[in-house]
Amino acid sequence: MGEIRVFFREITVKTDIIISDGHEITLQTMKTLVIQRDEKKVRAMVDCADGEVSIYRNCAFCIHCKGIFFGEKLSPSPQDAAMKSLTSSGSGDEALMNAAMQFNSLVNSGTAVACDDDENTGFKSRYRR
Repeated sequence: MGEIRVFFREITVKTDIIISDGHEITLQTMKTLVIQRDEKKVRAMVDCADGEVSIYRNCAFCIHCKGIFFGEKLSPSPQDAAMKSLTSSGSGDEALMNAAMQFNSLVNSGTAVACDDDENTGFKSRYRR
């Protein structure tokens, strides 16, 4: 497995090349959007296809957000895990709210956001289908 990194401004695109059985090649790409904070560390912004956006208002609710980086280590998005574990029981709303609060806690000490918006379409709500 090889990794290719392309740097463009503050966006890193990581591409993993996976060769299976010597015949198939799968390219998986993910942008790394560096978190930019103000001097009081109240605002956390990233450069998205939509322009500079708030992580708390946009990334937290965007289907393209796949996790938070702490240096080189990626912590998966709690919202993805909550959406996958939803059942027909009534606990879905509570699980999503807890995931959103956990995401906001992770962002406080994170360095970048993992984004799979390869087509640069910008924000797309994870909750509206």
